[in-house]
Amino acid sequence: MSFLGVRGKNTLAAPAQTLLPCELKRTRIPRPYRRFKGIITPMGEQNVNALDEHQRKAFTKALLNDVRAMERMLEENLFETGIRRIGAEQEMFLVDQNLHAAPIVMQILERLDDDRLTTELAQFNIEANLSPLVFGGDCLRKMETETQEVVDLVREAAAHFGSEVLLVGILPTLRRSDLELEFMTPKQRYYELNRVMCRLRGGDFDVRIKGIDELEMTHDSVMLEACNTSFQIHFQVSPDEFARMYNLAQAVSAPVLAVGANSPMLLGKRLWSETRIALFEKSVDIRSSHQTGRGIRPRVHFGDAWVKNSILELFQEDISRQKVVLAVDLEEDSLEALSSGRIPNLNALRLHNGTIYRWNRPCYGVKDGVPHIRIENRVLPSGPTVLDEVANSAFFFGLMASLLEEYGSISDVMEFDHAKRNFLAAARSGLDAQFTWINGKTFTAGNLITQHLLPKAREGLRHRGVDTEDISRYLDVIEERVDRTQTGSQWVVDSLIGMGNDGTSDLRVRKVTSAMLDNQRGGNPVHTWAHAQLDAEKRDRNWRSSYQTVGQIMSTDLFTVQPNDIVDLAASMMDWSRTRHIPVEDENGLLLGLLSHRSLLRLVARGGTNDMVEVGTVMRTEMVTVTPDVRTTDAIHMMREKQVSCLPVVEDGKLLGMVTERDLIIVSSRLLEDFLKEDQDA
Repeated sequence: MSFLGVRGKNTLAAPAQTLLPCELKRTRIPRPYRRFKGIITPMGEQNVNALDEHQRKAFTKALLNDVRAMERMLEENLFETGIRRIGAEQEMFLVDQNLHAAPIVMQILERLDDDRLTTELAQFNIEANLSPLVFGGDCLRKMETETQEVVDLVREAAAHFGSEVLLVGILPTLRRSDLELEFMTPKQRYYELNRVMCRLRGGDFDVRIKGIDELEMTHDSVMLEACNTSFQIHFQVSPDEFARMYNLAQAVSAPVLAVGANSPMLLGKRLWSETRIALFEKSVDIRSSHQTGRGIRPRVHFGDAWVKNSILELFQEDISRQKVVLAVDLEEDSLEALSSGRIPNLNALRLHNGTIYRWNRPCYGVKDGVPHIRIENRVLPSGPTVLDEVANSAFFFGLMASLLEEYGSISDVMEFDHAKRNFLAAARSGLDAQFTWINGKTFTAGNLITQHLLPKAREGLRHRGVDTEDISRYLDVIEERVDRTQTGSQWVVDSLIGMGNDGTSDLRVRKVTSAMLDNQRGGNPVHTWAHAQLDAEKRDRNWRSSYQTVGQIMSTDLFTVQPNDIVDLAASMMDWSRTRHIPVEDENGLLLGLLSHRSLLRLVARGGTNDMVEVGTVMRTEMVTVTPDVRTTDAIHMMREKQVSCLPVVEDGKLLGMVTERDLIIVSSRLLEDFLKEDQDA
């Protein structure tokens, strides 16, 4: 999915505003833009200017005209009917030899010059738009073949830059530093979108997600959205059946997501089974706290009710509820085009629709001069393999083809609130989710899929004339995945659990990512993958990269005290945890000082053993600190030069972790072991 959702050489702009000082930095276009500004992608790369009030009103008028034009087209039965088509969009991560995000998308696009490929928000993402296919026959096999073709094409191009392609919902090795604006794709429309959304937000974007671990962070741009890649599938429907089909897509999204989850980690934290759902909803949430309190709907959402009659309901609701954040200079008047016998492109409507992220998005398109309507299902993550992705798609398409016949209108037999709750449960828990299904019956996700939905999906694909061998090829993958309870997310989590505390957390995550890449190259579906393991005898090919910076080896599970705590508490904590240092921070996490074992000995020597002595009176405030990106070798030299035995790791004054002599001894010993082994092998 293009981040703006509409392709074509349009001039993008946003309502004119005076830039705040902080926004001047946010909207600065970095050097890569100047280098690659001549490259034009299918999305277009035209000038982006702030609109004045007259232009803003003109775009709003065009948007309303587009809705009125669509209403007339529906009344006059101008839309294509009687045919089903399917399609897909493949998003990919680009990773370097160390399995970190590789910002090389512009170089790859320049090298390949393939119209199917386009940019995404970040320079380490790339998207392929696959060919639409008539639903039936060998359509699923063709989808798999073309998907694998474009993945291999990008992989071959990435190899020229020492990089690779990885299919995963969220890259496990992604770092917060990858989300800076310098890595935004150098196209001005992205910077303008970021500027407008930051202004509407009125502050940083907040993310709080709790799973096995807990993540709480803020970020000052929409680059959090770049953490996500997906495999988005399209299903063309006729206008008169849109409401029933859209509601059905909403209902089946939960079981399809539960079995397809592949995004369990973000920034080193194990969170939801499909963390993309929670993250995306926060990454472009431009509501103020007041608007949130009023229940104003976010731009990323599942919806609040069944559709009653037509696709117009969704477009009208989104125009009414969501502000225009970007606009185009339009050359077409949709109502005039319609009156003159031409089919309008409805570019204003398509652009506005592309900045609102329903998990099932209504879409308008024109092919060979004939307009059509389709449902874009956006819930599925990228990966774990192309075969897995097409299997997920086959499950969705099969259910869409069969359940309409069985239930007619799903809204008659299922509560919308149950569908929405099922969707969130699937995102959180995957196959362990509990669903409330038709007529209020409850199932685990796994039981619902194997006992009820898979037979229906097979029936639906057979009814559409899909090749029998292909039905077995793809839906057997779903069945085996459920039987073995191994989705992509579960494989990641189980692999990490199996590694325990061996190595550093960075090394464990990189090993999982490395094994994921190896398995993807092999092409076998995820339910057949053996868990990733750390082999003490055979070092991972990139293991040294997991010890390069302080942030990779620091301890984050710290005991801390505040300055008004009594020394006796701090001393007891140091004794219980067998540590020689304890950081002192305030209630906001700002590092204030350091209490060491030596400080306590001095206190005892001076006779200061009063039980009420406060930490703040004996802590050391002059400290040697480092940031997480400091190289490990530099930290070693720093500790020797300054004669300190620990280094608090801070960012913006806040404590992130601690590196001690023991941590560095472990790193040094492993490096020495490796060098000796290489010498013996030589």
